[in-house]
Amino acid sequence: MSEARLSGGVAAETGATGPRPSWFREHGSVLLVVAVGGGIGAEARYGVSRLLPTRPGQFPWGTFLTNVVGCFAIGVLMVLITEVWTGHRLVRPFLGVGFLGGFTTFSTYAVETRNLLEPGTVYLAFGYLAGTLIAAMLAVLAAVTLTRTILLRKEIHPDTDEEQV
Repeated sequence: MSEARLSGGVAAETGATGPRPSWFREHGSVLLVVAVGGGIGAEARYGVSRLLPTRPGQFPWGTFLTNVVGCFAIGVLMVLITEVWTGHRLVRPFLGVGFLGGFTTFSTYAVETRNLLEPGTVYLAFGYLAGTLIAAMLAVLAAVTLTRTILLRKEIHPDTDEEQV
């Protein structure tokens, strides 16, 4: 029968085989790679924002490009790690959640859309709002299609006996 003990202010459950591993020991590596990937992705986004700064009343090309490129990259990544090869268990958290999560930015997109909702730029705001969503979805679709076409030709053209990879 297991019992809960307090050890240094943290509850630890014990059983017939001894203490259960703590949450951090079990999931700490995922947390670490998400944090590192997120930091690198945020730095990359900052670099893009420095190259393409957003000016008041103008279309926010830096954020638009960041989000569309990030969506394209997630499309490629997901095909690679789910259909082409089995990556290390930390690849998806590092690249998908960490790096691309830190690189893309929904919050900046929302704030920039709000800032464009001023007299004279309302149409630009709605164009940015809809254009980003459409371009991001098309980027994922294009990335998935291109990656599958390039890397999985034999599965796309099953009537040929020769591998075209």
